Amino acid sequence: MPHLPVSIEFFPPNTPVGSEKLKTVVQELSALAPEFYSVTYGAGGSTRDKTLATVQAIAALGFEAAPHLSCIGSTAAGIAEILATYRAQGIRRLVALRGDLPSGMATAGEFRYASELIEFIRRTQGPDWHIEVAAYPEYHPQQRYVRRDLEHFAAKVRAGADSAITQFFFNPDAYFHFVDEARRLGVTVPIVPGIMPFHNFARIAQIAARDGIDIPRWVALKMEGYMDDAASIRAFGLEVVTRLCQRLIEGGAPSLHFYALNQSALTLEIGRRLGLA
Repeated sequence: MPHLPVSIEFFPPNTPVGSEKLKTVVQELSALAPEFYSVTYGAGGSTRDKTLATVQAIAALGFEAAPHLSCIGSTAAGIAEILATYRAQGIRRLVALRGDLPSGMATAGEFRYASELIEFIRRTQGPDWHIEVAAYPEYHPQQRYVRRDLEHFAAKVRAGADSAITQFFFNPDAYFHFVDEARRLGVTVPIVPGIMPFHNFARIAQIAARDGIDIPRWVALKMEGYMDDAASIRAFGLEVVTRLCQRLIEGGAPSLHFYALNQSALTLEIGRRLGLA
């Protein structure tokens, strides 16, 4: 089997100790030969400096890094300044997002949608950025109408996105259906499934409930049944996520994007089980 590309997502560490630990994690995960590591960006750019520092640290280790960039609450001048900083660092890959409005901020700023951010980047920066965008197989939690969510996604691609990374999910049929629907709208870019290993089931279940992500009932019941049996939770979680990845690969997924949460063990083990390491 040819090597399947993977990418891996981190969040900016909050402490010097966390930053040093992440360098070790990056080196450990290099066994999977990731195409790039992405780094998240807080609401309204609240982690801007930490995101840049994390991206610089990853690049200094010899790996491609892709900072997230959200536009909500931002100005065109502010976005241009950030892009100039990244350009000076030799960074040419971005994950362009709408993002969340920071608490206490009343207006969205100059950009309302990710498609407007992408259009701005292409118009002012030219074609030499690889722009990733977000996709939601089970549809965006703030969007009532499925068709409108698909149209927003297609608009991001038309604005100049090169590829997409999905929100995590546990139902492969949702992913395959979303890809089929996007293709019907003329979207041809790769749509990469986002994979969340079960680092902490209670926390992941909380996020899933908030964002409308379906955790199969039998998985949730079995996880809850293990109570505090950490070894069984880990083993079962690895089995569930590895099977999900196998199904996605068999169905033609172009790549896998792992939400590693700044840890290496589970992502590495899944990669080994898939023959990717």
